[in-house]
Amino acid sequence: MITVQNYHDKIAQVDFSTMPEAIRKGHEFVKKVTGNGAHWDNYHASDTIKKTIDTYFEKLSAHLKKSGKPTHKVNRFNKASNKWEDAEPKKQRKSAAKSKQPDLYQPSLVERIPEELRFIRRFVNLNGKAKSKDDILRFINSLQKAILEKKIRKSSVHVERIKFVQDTLIQAYNEMGKTITIALQPDTLEALRKAANDEKVLPSVGFIKRYINLNGKAGTKDKARLLLGQINRAYQKGKVNDRDPYVVEMYEIKKNLEQFLSDKSIKTLAIEKNTLNGLHGIVNGCSCQNLNGFDGDEESGSYEKPAVMNSMDFANMHFDTLGFKGKWLELIGDPSTNFSLMVYGKPKMGKSYLCVDFAGYLARNHGKVLYVAREEGLDKTLQDKLNDKEVKHPNLYVAANIPASLTFYDFIFLDSVNRLGLKPEDLNKLKAMYPDKSFVFIFQTTKEGKFRGANTFQHDVDSVVELPEKGKAVQYGRFNAGGEMRIF
Repeated sequence: MITVQNYHDKIAQVDFSTMPEAIRKGHEFVKKVTGNGAHWDNYHASDTIKKTIDTYFEKLSAHLKKSGKPTHKVNRFNKASNKWEDAEPKKQRKSAAKSKQPDLYQPSLVERIPEELRFIRRFVNLNGKAKSKDDILRFINSLQKAILEKKIRKSSVHVERIKFVQDTLIQAYNEMGKTITIALQPDTLEALRKAANDEKVLPSVGFIKRYINLNGKAGTKDKARLLLGQINRAYQKGKVNDRDPYVVEMYEIKKNLEQFLSDKSIKTLAIEKNTLNGLHGIVNGCSCQNLNGFDGDEESGSYEKPAVMNSMDFANMHFDTLGFKGKWLELIGDPSTNFSLMVYGKPKMGKSYLCVDFAGYLARNHGKVLYVAREEGLDKTLQDKLNDKEVKHPNLYVAANIPASLTFYDFIFLDSVNRLGLKPEDLNKLKAMYPDKSFVFIFQTTKEGKFRGANTFQHDVDSVVELPEKGKAVQYGRFNAGGEMRIF
């Protein structure tokens, strides 16, 4: 069993890039609360942190123990019966039957089900069913698309199973008639089912999604009452308990729902802005899109937006924005909760002053902000700008380099992209790793006033702010094209 005493020894040889999402996040959480392993003071001081880390230790221990099991491979197509069948040597099957023990392993609870497990589940559901050539081809195409788009990576612990699924389908397609029935041997079917159920969506995450969906909507008292009742029953049955990683969020949700239901004068459920941003950070990146008004399958954890929508329905959809006000609304507009912004201008035009001022506004009103000042470093120049703009705030953090994890922050400023040595693909990777975060990329310029770097930089952001002359900012982008602002 992994403990605080042996944790760093146990993970010395662990490649966390291949671990399930819940384990990767657990590792990042440990790094954050221990100061990258410097101390365990927070673990001993907080029961909530201790329970969260203990739960992560259990998941990691179970996963490391389970991942050492050999992969089961199969390969045979029976032309006579027009069926794809898999088989393993008889001796191996007998040995497996003799050594079969009760399986006490429980699936890892995660925020989202990885794509590879979704495809394995889909493949398992084909067993014993007659499928046409078009059915098999659609499966192959969707699987290969997911691989090409890197939704499924070579580093996945399920890569061998995905390869088996792909090879099986391709061979079946090439050798089948009009229809085919894929028949898996019981041992193989059981192995794939276990893999498919390797991870399960946290019950608390399902509740958080539904809670967010009630925000600001009238006539939701009955839905709120139903949600609160289901949460209370989940606690009674132990599906949600004090060891849940989101126990603090669940406590606040229960309290807010109870207050909403007890006061008849309150007509709509209101979630405080910073709290809402934090909840979005938990559920963003999963395949659920019911945050914009779509109900999904709670049992399976699937909340997918329809591929084709009626324009009337789409026109009535609600998309979350940050709610900018004042000069920032006039300059940028009202961006979405994970916007990206590019800022560039010649030296001494005021771009750093503009960005420091913007960082202060975000910290005061919208969440935690990290300002990476590689251009100037943590010196008196940056200190003077913070003081001149009076933007220092408990939610505003500064750094000279990009830290190992950005999980703690809602908005990240990189000043400058050029001094940090970042390429377009690096920025895209950052946005992909943290899809719920907002980024402000600050660029140096050439003597002609053009930003330094490939044109790809400009195409990959939502908005661009240029400083064409000293003290003046002009914005071009999707939220408020043509917005202007005087800096000083």
